[in-house]
Amino acid sequence: MDKHNSSELLNSDFSLSKNASSDSLDSDSKSSSLNSKHGQDSSQLLGDIQLLEGEKVTGVARDVTYLCPYSGPSRGVLKVTNYQLHFRPTEATSLQTTLSVPLGVVSRIEKVGGASSKGENSYGIEVFCKDMRNLRFAHKQENHSRRGIFEKLQQLAFPLSHRLPLFAFSYSETFPEDGWHVYEPIAELRRMGVNNDMWRITRINDKYEICDSYPSVWAVPAAANDDLLRSVAAFRSRGRIPVLAWIHPSSQATITRCSQPLVGVSGKRSREDERYIQLIMDANAQAHKLFIMDARPSANAIANKAKGGGYESEDAYQNAELVFLDIHNIHVMRESLRKLKELCFPQIDQTRWFSGIEASCWLKHIKCILAGAVRIVDKVENHKTSVLVHCSDGWDRTAQLTALAMLMLDPHYRTLRGFQLLIEKEWLAFGHKFQLRIGHGDERHSDADRSPVFVQWVDCVWQLQQQFPTAFEFTERLLITIVDHLYSCRFGTFLFNTERERVKEEVKSKTVSLWSYINSRQDLYLNPLYWGPSSAGAHSRPQVVLVPVASLRIIKLWKALYCRWNPTMRQQDPIYQRTRELVALRAQLEAAAAAAAGDHAARHRLALTPPRVASPHHV
Repeated sequence: MDKHNSSELLNSDFSLSKNASSDSLDSDSKSSSLNSKHGQDSSQLLGDIQLLEGEKVTGVARDVTYLCPYSGPSRGVLKVTNYQLHFRPTEATSLQTTLSVPLGVVSRIEKVGGASSKGENSYGIEVFCKDMRNLRFAHKQENHSRRGIFEKLQQLAFPLSHRLPLFAFSYSETFPEDGWHVYEPIAELRRMGVNNDMWRITRINDKYEICDSYPSVWAVPAAANDDLLRSVAAFRSRGRIPVLAWIHPSSQATITRCSQPLVGVSGKRSREDERYIQLIMDANAQAHKLFIMDARPSANAIANKAKGGGYESEDAYQNAELVFLDIHNIHVMRESLRKLKELCFPQIDQTRWFSGIEASCWLKHIKCILAGAVRIVDKVENHKTSVLVHCSDGWDRTAQLTALAMLMLDPHYRTLRGFQLLIEKEWLAFGHKFQLRIGHGDERHSDADRSPVFVQWVDCVWQLQQQFPTAFEFTERLLITIVDHLYSCRFGTFLFNTERERVKEEVKSKTVSLWSYINSRQDLYLNPLYWGPSSAGAHSRPQVVLVPVASLRIIKLWKALYCRWNPTMRQQDPIYQRTRELVALRAQLEAAAAAAAGDHAARHRLALTPPRVASPHHV
């Protein structure tokens, strides 16, 4: 990063902080792919906007004032494209630099003031965003520009509510690698040693008829035939039967995932479900017990009986031990993040900073998720016992726990590509409802299905990075980039709720994968302190299981994500540039070490070669 760009970042109130991802929201406006081989040719400069492939300007309003909560009002030109809201100040003295916000980030838009408004800057538009910030623009009534901009924003920020396609279906940039091939389910199962004597791969759900929110490929106990699988699906919520998530390479202890059993108030039983759970237990010869980790608080699990759900009875499921992990539901998490946003934006009250964080309960929830994952890891790694994980429907808290436990257990998932694979597998393939939880293109901002479940998991990953700084091949920059594009709707990766929907909408052929974008610029995300197996799969260094301390004494607020819009909370040190320099230096040193080792080996071989003795005939 050169000095000009560094100062621009420091002076910008709404460009990304040094601690945030400079290739995500703010650089989306500057280049479609900075440092990508194709980036220079695939975007076009229109006036002051560098448009992405498929992006076009749809509305312009001049003499608009952006009311920045930090540097004050700034007058300029506001443009709306089918991808972003773009503001450029026209006053030479303005402290505000160009502002660009992908429309997918917008949660709701409101008009401020009316025809009778008389105060300065009292008439305009306020934009509420999903990434912890709000934006306010003042319009002059005599220009009559507010209505047109408001209508364009409403239409393009919420295209699905207006029967329009998401921007990802218009975006057409090409990259050297197709990120849709990052995750191949059969290849991943074979990496874990399946098929084997105890587990088999099945395509019984190939047409998504058994479970429409599960992937087409499963791994199930080898002794379970297809009729048994169908019977179990009838007894599990949404048909989400227990299937393999991960298998220990030496002990064969497993992590399986599912939804709650349909026990109900009357305490129904299913002989087929009980037999199936026994088969999962029997698949691990190291132990004769199974732990069922129910992510919910026990009170919630009991209440679910009234709705036809419930939990496994230890009387019905022999040799199974039920453990409740006390992780609250999506509504509690949504309210917790709302409180955190009020604390972090726009102004931070120094007198109630710590009490405010505590009152939000956000770190407490992070601790509960980490503690739950640690319990799973302990049973699998230390006790060599298989664990079954579920919550209510098995697509929110279950995904948090299985993906986090697998990250702690398996170093492959801590590589750049392995992490992408983990997200594809545990979150996307197994049906976390991204469309409902994030609300892509949907104007119903108060929908009860909205919840920051995935962001919360990414926060847990960041907590692991803080406790184990050499264990991950990637830095927090990757995590922030993923969160930004979770909202942006530029890529097809996080669109829709299930694999079935993505297949139906032909997402892989009609949109670009986020992993194509990230893998074309890997050097931006690499961790110079990393010590572990490479993305290429080399396991030259010992595998290490991570066991974090799940304590509020250790867990921290991720200020680089939640407070990045506040200039008083930014680190002034250009850490990303230093990280890239260290990655390059490390590569140089490793190459020099390899060359020196080669020279040493050659000299050693030469020293061991016996000297030639001259033939007496030539004396």
